[in-house]
Amino acid sequence: MFLRKIDGPRSVTLPDGQIMTRADLPPKETRRWVASRKAAVVRAVAAGLISRAAAIDTYGLSEDEFAAWETAVARHGEAALRATALQKYRQP
Repeated sequence: MFLRKIDGPRSVTLPDGQIMTRADLPPKETRRWVASRKAAVVRAVAAGLISRAAAIDTYGLSEDEFAAWETAVARHGEAALRATALQKYRQP
């Protein structure tokens, strides 16, 4: 079997005991960002699977957008990434 050379680890163990690999990340051409895809990218960056800069470049995100995702998860959990929950979790 041929394994492509990559920078960084191929898999990481998350705090809840699950193993996350690069195959668990959304495809590079993702344009429709649902909460589960956003959460997967934020989890991967937090666990060290990919770097923050690599995530931003790969998925074509802005610094502010990704920072908003990280802040939402840190303050309110992954449920705050839902588009329908923006008003509920938005700070005044």
